[in-house]
Amino acid sequence: MTTPDVHDTLAFGRLLHRLERAVSRRIGSALDGEASLDQWRVLALLSDGAGHPMTEIATHVAVPAPTLTKIVDRMVDAGMVHRRADDADRRRVLVLLTDDGRELQLRLAEAVARAEHEVTAALGDDAPAMRAMLERLAHRLG
Repeated sequence: MTTPDVHDTLAFGRLLHRLERAVSRRIGSALDGEASLDQWRVLALLSDGAGHPMTEIATHVAVPAPTLTKIVDRMVDAGMVHRRADDADRRRVLVLLTDDGRELQLRLAEAVARAEHEVTAALGDDAPAMRAMLERLAHRLG
């Protein structure tokens, strides 16, 4: 029995990491310093106007709760979002876009969409299959 080469066993994870960083850099460039990538992810989720609890936002942005608290605090200070108690459960706090936050999200959405289109265009006809595979992998690894 042969021992697996450590470089081969880490190659898939390293490749995914490189890809994530490349895509993040492209989207970060599209944000042009107006918001961080994590702030963009918060803005995009909140763009539905429903208001979301911090736990849901943390899951969507893929950051730990204490990190999200810092992100949202900065966004509150910048006037992008505000917090309010949930009418259905006063113990729960929802985060919502302010008018300025909605304007920022709308302004940045087009640039982010262009950046994402560039990424998927690089895959050509393979883009839908690649997306399906990545979604399946993310779901299975959970």
